[in-house]
Amino acid sequence: MDLPAIARALDRETAALQFPQPVAFVYRPLQYARQPHEDYLRRWARPGVPALLLGMNPGPFGMAQTGVPFGEVAAVRDWLGVGGRVDRPEREHPKRPVEGFACARSEVSGRRLWGWAERRYRRPEEFFARFFVLNWCPLVFLDEGGRNLTPDKLPAAAAAPLQEACDRALRASVAALGARTVVGVGAFAAARARAALAGAGVAVGTVLHPSPASPAANRGWEEQAERQLGALGLL
Repeated sequence: MDLPAIARALDRETAALQFPQPVAFVYRPLQYARQPHEDYLRRWARPGVPALLLGMNPGPFGMAQTGVPFGEVAAVRDWLGVGGRVDRPEREHPKRPVEGFACARSEVSGRRLWGWAERRYRRPEEFFARFFVLNWCPLVFLDEGGRNLTPDKLPAAAAAPLQEACDRALRASVAALGARTVVGVGAFAAARARAALAGAGVAVGTVLHPSPASPAANRGWEEQAERQLGALGLL
């Protein structure tokens, strides 16, 4: 399968899953932001790309708005040149509206990651000749108060079927891309990549997650990520 077909299958499979409290709202950007997501895949995915950068799941002001992993609005629109219609989730938390490309909030993780890519490679063609970026999980989880919940915080019974679906999609995506290395952006994504790709002959590494919730990332994420990618032989 190609990447858009893999994404559609993953969206269908994860849409059928149920998540108990503390999850109160689940957003499916692969469904309501399908146009920009598939524009991103078709425009920038390259067979034979050396490395896949793997995030955990969409952020509420990034992929939840644009359909693109780490999808800071300005970077997606202005540097990646990606666009398309963004609809609304079936159930939307009033504190976390989906405004699409009109969202004025900044996704700090995305600003850091795509900002680094632009500064180092200048042109997206140069970056995507070396890397592609995907998320392991396609869903956004919010609690009753609108707080973002990451997949590592889900109850074990709910996490197991989600892991099966996301691991299967990751294996298919790596095969479609022909990537030789998967770099987890953060420890959780790296751990899922190691579990999903065990025995597949794909190297797995990690870089520090650029989240502002990480004190380490707030002390010069770009320099630390460069050192880690360099140690993996990817720069």
